[in-house]
Amino acid sequence: MTPLEIASLACMIAGSLVFLAGAFGLLRLRDFYARLSGVTIAGGLAPALVFLGLFLDYPTLENAWKIALALLIQLATAAIGGNAMARAGYLAGTGTSSATLFDDLEKVGREPSTEGSENDPGEDGKA
Repeated sequence: MTPLEIASLACMIAGSLVFLAGAFGLLRLRDFYARLSGVTIAGGLAPALVFLGLFLDYPTLENAWKIALALLIQLATAAIGGNAMARAGYLAGTGTSSATLFDDLEKVGREPSTEGSENDPGEDGKA
């Protein structure tokens, strides 16, 4: 085996282990938000490692573009999806574990903000 093949295999195995850790975290973490954080982090790091391993196994310019595009799409959608799921859980009133010490959004409330909307009459009542 060449050093490039060894590096490729190491990256793919590391990516697989990160996926496994994310799955284990989904089962073992204490509440919705911790589980979501673990899965979202694994969903960003694991594909990056697997894609890097694939590139090291097949290092061509064409594959570099394909892998870069796939990684960009994966990272963007994982971050946006994780944020949307966390917001939906918070707005639905999903509880936290007893280990959670504070809620930064508690002061603002669970209702979506209407500031700056066109139909908001403001403080003086004029539209």
